[in-house]
Amino acid sequence: MVKPPDLGTVLIVGVGTGLGAALARRFASAGSPVAIGARSEGAVTEIAEGIRGGGQRALAIPYDATNAEAVAAAIDRAERELGPIGTLIYNAGNAARGGVEQVALDAFEAAWRVGPYGAFLHARILVPKMRDRGFGAVLLSGATSSVRAPAHSIAFGSAKFGLRGLAMSLSREVAKEGVHVAHILLDGAIRTPRAASYLALGEPALEPQEIAETYYRVAVQPPSVWTFELDMRPMGDDLMDN
Repeated sequence: MVKPPDLGTVLIVGVGTGLGAALARRFASAGSPVAIGARSEGAVTEIAEGIRGGGQRALAIPYDATNAEAVAAAIDRAERELGPIGTLIYNAGNAARGGVEQVALDAFEAAWRVGPYGAFLHARILVPKMRDRGFGAVLLSGATSSVRAPAHSIAFGSAKFGLRGLAMSLSREVAKEGVHVAHILLDGAIRTPRAASYLALGEPALEPQEIAETYYRVAVQPPSVWTFELDMRPMGDDLMDN
């Protein structure tokens, strides 16, 4: 059996009480130190405290993932306190909705900044370090709009398309140097307390813990079977209907 790679410190960007929290707990349970990043302090602090209460290492870092100086400072702090970052999970997104005449200019720009621009800021610092060590994983969270942007999703859809393009180009640049880049497409609603307001009773949805398990399995894949793109959707959601 192939030994799973050393994931190093896992930096998870865009953590909330749903998928982000599930990702932090899953990677921590495998023995990896986790740095938990989000714009607001409350949620990430509570998640990190819960993980530390279980005996694993976790650090909450509230920062703006679209600010180059803040990103550099967050990465520096994570590596000083937890060790070299070997895995980046970029889960941040800005779901600005509206058509071409409704979306404000700042909302359109914010969607791009939180999407491909923020991912680029992290990758430009971390990927060279991963290259030098000869291993690393970069997992980027996509969405249905990454490949099929519906009407009134001009900001979110274009940002997610951009993130997918970044992932594809980056993978072709660094895969031969031991850095695994994967774009994980979440094709459906994720079941969270927030989603209860728009999910119909009994409607199938993506479960955060199962998504997190899939991310972990992608992160530890041996190089002979690296996945670049993987899509997930709940049972009963017919691909041909989308």
